[in-house]
Amino acid sequence: MTKGCLFLRGLTAIGLLLSGISLLCSAEVSDLAAISRFSAPSEEWQRGTEIAIEEAYRQCFKTYIIDGRLINVRMPFAENNERSELVETDLVIQGGGKSNPAELWASIDTILASEDFAHYIQVLQDGKEKVLIFDLASRRWTWTRDLFEIARMKAQAYRGLPHRPYVLHNGQDVEGTDVYNYLYCIGRLGMDCSGFVWHVLTYTAQKAGVNLRSTVQKALKLSRKLDPGQFVGTWYFDSRRPELEQVPDAIKNLRSGDIILFRGSDGRAVHSAIIQSIDMQKGRIRYLQSTDEAPLGERGVHESFIEFDPAKPDTSLKDPALRWTQKRYPAFPGEKASAFSDDGERYRAFPEFGGGKVVRFKLMNSVFKTLNARYK
Repeated sequence: MTKGCLFLRGLTAIGLLLSGISLLCSAEVSDLAAISRFSAPSEEWQRGTEIAIEEAYRQCFKTYIIDGRLINVRMPFAENNERSELVETDLVIQGGGKSNPAELWASIDTILASEDFAHYIQVLQDGKEKVLIFDLASRRWTWTRDLFEIARMKAQAYRGLPHRPYVLHNGQDVEGTDVYNYLYCIGRLGMDCSGFVWHVLTYTAQKAGVNLRSTVQKALKLSRKLDPGQFVGTWYFDSRRPELEQVPDAIKNLRSGDIILFRGSDGRAVHSAIIQSIDMQKGRIRYLQSTDEAPLGERGVHESFIEFDPAKPDTSLKDPALRWTQKRYPAFPGEKASAFSDDGERYRAFPEFGGGKVVRFKLMNSVFKTLNARYK
């Protein structure tokens, strides 16, 4: 199935921007709604946990009409103080990367309806090549048509800085990547990796009548007024807490809802993802994550896969014989390349600390049992 089909499956709403265009006619709205109903998660997935996780995932996509074109927008990756090393101020984002999709989409609706975004779209489509310059600290953007600057970008002589990325644009159509760049740099909002995993876990648990928020709130001894989601980061998943258990990462032991952790050079987990499904017949694990270290069209929330030999269920995720299809790239072309070519290399990295690992909330055992019993 193509990426385009995935986006159509993932329609959650239709955003309408009035930038010199008319609203969709009722027939067009009806057609899109029909596609959304036809592609319900229960039509594609059989197990209850897979369906619930897919529902949570699809909440991170929304379709807008921008300058007369349907553009599928994915929830951006956003993390407090990412790219702040060369600026004298914190680069704080909305909700610290832990806000839920509904809150974030409400803010994105406002951003995409702004005069500044309309100007951005106009500049992009002026028919002339240009270099866009974003400034995350001031939340402003500018552009230049200087031929020397354009030539430098084409020659991969990148002049951008972490907080000031440069983007070469052909002056033609607006793409989803252009919208992503604006939301990432100017909007400075989205979900970080653990914020996304937490969203999926709490949504899935709630479908089974389990209040994971309350459990973590008590575990962290937080006031009822405090949202535990604001305190749950990858560090939490990596901790030895009684509400968590480490799962031996042989494929036969894995379940939907398990958390994959990737380590950094200091031995601590620095990235998290969540398993959505494991197909023991076809030999494929589908996991979901939010990261900007991905191909341009996949930055933000996206799906990833691990391919394995169905005849070898005892294979560890650390086995180099597995094929991790997720490639890793810098967030903006021209920036320093990722230290790892794909997720598999990243998961196996730093073996002196044990490499990556898989953990599970103990409560997810009952969630798994309850939800899957509904769809037998």
